Amino acid sequence: METNRNYFVAILMSVLVLVGWQFLYVSPKIERERVAAEAVQAQQAAQAPATTTDSGTPGTVSGSAPGGDVAAAVAPAAGLSREQTIAQTARISIDTPSLRGSINLTGARIDDLLLNEYRETIDDSSPNITLFSPAALANGYFAEVGFIADAQSGPAPGPDTVWTAASGQVLTPSSPVTLTYDNGAGLLFTRIISVDEHYLFSFEDTIANSGDATASVAGYGRVTRFFKPKTQGIYVLHEGLIGVIGEEGLQEVDYSDVEDTPIIAHGKATAGWMGITDKYWAAAVVPPQDAGFETRFAHFTDGRARYQSDFKTDAQAIAPGSSVTSKTLVFAGAKEVPVIAGYQEEHNILNFDLMIDWGWFYFLTKPMFWLIDSLFKVFGNFGVAILVTTVIVKLIFFPLANKSYVSMANMKKVQPKLEELKAKHADDKMALQQGMMELYKKEKINPVAGCWPVLLQIPVFFSLYKVLYVTIEMRHAPFFGWIQDLSAPDPTSLFNLFGLLPYDVPSFLMIGVWPLIMGITMFLQMRMNPTPPDPTQAMIFTWMPVVFTFMLATFPAGLVIYWAWNNTLSVTQQGIIMKRQGAKIELWDNLVALFKPKPTKT
Repeated sequence: METNRNYFVAILMSVLVLVGWQFLYVSPKIERERVAAEAVQAQQAAQAPATTTDSGTPGTVSGSAPGGDVAAAVAPAAGLSREQTIAQTARISIDTPSLRGSINLTGARIDDLLLNEYRETIDDSSPNITLFSPAALANGYFAEVGFIADAQSGPAPGPDTVWTAASGQVLTPSSPVTLTYDNGAGLLFTRIISVDEHYLFSFEDTIANSGDATASVAGYGRVTRFFKPKTQGIYVLHEGLIGVIGEEGLQEVDYSDVEDTPIIAHGKATAGWMGITDKYWAAAVVPPQDAGFETRFAHFTDGRARYQSDFKTDAQAIAPGSSVTSKTLVFAGAKEVPVIAGYQEEHNILNFDLMIDWGWFYFLTKPMFWLIDSLFKVFGNFGVAILVTTVIVKLIFFPLANKSYVSMANMKKVQPKLEELKAKHADDKMALQQGMMELYKKEKINPVAGCWPVLLQIPVFFSLYKVLYVTIEMRHAPFFGWIQDLSAPDPTSLFNLFGLLPYDVPSFLMIGVWPLIMGITMFLQMRMNPTPPDPTQAMIFTWMPVVFTFMLATFPAGLVIYWAWNNTLSVTQQGIIMKRQGAKIELWDNLVALFKPKPTKT
């Protein structure tokens, strides 16, 4: 029994360290960054855009990957808003069920994009998420596809090129748009841009050579960001530059990494993608998968600081009288799991699903998401889906958990015999251990079996935590009542009587209804067992529910609901098994003992 308790305490202390890190470091950090981000947004909205350069134009550096040359751009006059800045350039409108915005004909650049289905807060009147903005703004962010030609081939369409478009064109899922550019040296570039109902753009480029000499043209694509966003800064989530580069596999580059090493280049590949990812949104370019390309992640400081993921394809020779066609894909939108998976399968994009940060334990996290999402389609509520998922997980592990609880019940039945052994071998620990092992063997008891329910709960807990934290499907997903966002903490607090008193409380005192329910269920679960004789262990068991109540109050509400429901099922299951085994249920006696006056020492 002593060994069992030591294992149990060790496991609980390990969880305590992890949860404490979340409570004491992560949550305050997130709160500080949220306040800072709001201040930056307010400042950006108030100030006028400054004179800028359109930085990061792919050129040639050592004749290889896209370079960091700077091309001049016309900056908006002081005081212009985002809308006024956009109006300064010729554009083609984008209108799809998921996106709206426009393509800048200068560079054929996607630099104006809003997400129709997502808002900044749970308030339906709050602004839509803005993904892309023109480079001239402080929050400039765009995706671009262009070409690089040798001197003999004449100019190739790049960041400063103004493409020609037929008037009245609007890019929709059913109506692609056509752009053309004649370089005056025999090359005619024709670009057909199409978009689906979600977030994928297709750039189909044809280069026709009507000149007398063979032309050499390479393609490039880039995602460029002129600001460093506030990131969550949590080990379970990558935010920054990202890509899958052929056999090199997944590359995750933090903003700080590329600041320290301004150019992170990769070898030649024939499959992959690269871009920039946030928690819920991402932008990526997918090179033509039938030709070689070089990739890099970069941080440029010339002209204006910016972060960039880009590629450059091998140059193609275009003989006189012939033409070549290539296809580049651009993803810009929300990281919806089925949509991302669909693109990977439909377009054969290498490991495109890794854009969503499933983590090292993806073999647990992805099935957990699939189960919850499938149940959501049945019940229409992610909270209910989490409750049903808990029941299913309990059923899957029922045989092992059942054996554990049976063993714990048998441990209670032999407790008197253990006390006799302790009294008999009080001064001989070796003999005591041997006697206990013989007793366990005779009664067919596994002394560490009681640890299994906790051990099983830990990976499920963290896989659910990952699902709630990284998948956009959980963002702003309501449960019932006051829980309108399962990915956010319970918004109520005991310390203002759950909103009845007219004042706000500090974040560390936001102990909501669900954290309290979780704490009560954890308290009842621990009181199902006898109080440990060791004073230190007894103190840990007594205060553990209180500590966890405060700590889990900062976790997503969906996770706290899961834990409370799991505790309730565990108490029920343990009580039924103990009753069947004829073991005494200690719950009532332990509760009464809490309120009994302690005998005074004389």
